[in-house]
Amino acid sequence: MQEVNKSRETVDPLDSENAKTSIQNVSSLLSGYLSKMKGFKRTTPLVSPPPLDVILTWLGAFLGITAIAMFAHQYELPVVASFGASAVLIYGVPDAPLSQPRNVIFGHTLSATAGVATFMMFGLTWWSPGLGTALALVVMLLTKTTHPPGGATALFAVLSKAHPSYILTPIMTGATILVIIGLLINNLSPDRQYPRYWY
Repeated sequence: MQEVNKSRETVDPLDSENAKTSIQNVSSLLSGYLSKMKGFKRTTPLVSPPPLDVILTWLGAFLGITAIAMFAHQYELPVVASFGASAVLIYGVPDAPLSQPRNVIFGHTLSATAGVATFMMFGLTWWSPGLGTALALVVMLLTKTTHPPGGATALFAVLSKAHPSYILTPIMTGATILVIIGLLINNLSPDRQYPRYWY
């Protein structure tokens, strides 16, 4: 009986080695994962735009959002908050790839479609806003039309229980208004050219 108990107490050295190796592997993976979060040291200084560009940025954002608000008031439509973020991109960093007309118009429109479709299929649940936003992101990535405010457009579609008309008005129309104002205002600066590309 004692021999049986002794054999149970003995630990196989291979099992002990495997456990140590597994712990070291997990520790190494965790360390590598966490080290990614510290980022890198900035190599270029932060630069402010010229004063004229700052004034034009203000003017573009003011005119773009005001035009959307007037349109929404005229036709009793909601003003979608994601247009404020689009204004930052179009008028603040017009050279950025995510600020180009293709990304602005199609990013918003496809995201609105994803949000409306999500609401129509699943209704408003605790998980459908997340699904609509995630679906919009995937659609934008696959169509190469990523525009970060599009995520908010999809989220708002689900939360506000939007109907299909939401896709055309206010979303596609509002995005087009912002781009038109961007064309008119950004190109007043000798340092800017908007758009960099259309497609």
